[in-house]
Amino acid sequence: MKRYLNFAFYYFLFAMMGGVFYREFTKLFNYSEKTTLSLIHVHLMVLGTFLFLLLALFTQYLNLENERSFHHFLFLYSIALPFMVLMMIIKGILQVLKVSLSSGFDAAISGFAGISHILMLISFLLLFHAFRKCMK
Repeated sequence: MKRYLNFAFYYFLFAMMGGVFYREFTKLFNYSEKTTLSLIHVHLMVLGTFLFLLLALFTQYLNLENERSFHHFLFLYSIALPFMVLMMIIKGILQVLKVSLSSGFDAAISGFAGISHILMLISFLLLFHAFRKCMK
């Protein structure tokens, strides 16, 4: 349980830093349009902090930690979420700086963001599999 509470705490800190970065970075460049940076705080809060708080509770009452798919979930999720947030940061900074991207570079950013979402999908399927096995 302590491990998941630590994950939740660190994701909370990163969510707060993401919110402050969004606010200060856009203020620095007098940017008032929509940007991907505005989504970082919420993504980290929900997909990081709240998810791991829930997992801390679930691991108290279920044998999740004994399931292989749960360990695979933790490994893959620990890659997917930071990767997704990194792509959001890159895209958001480029939007605020109004960098004109070539179609290839823009497609590469979208492709990497898509890969991170696919990894998130797989990790959540592993989590649901672990839950189902614990319920039997």
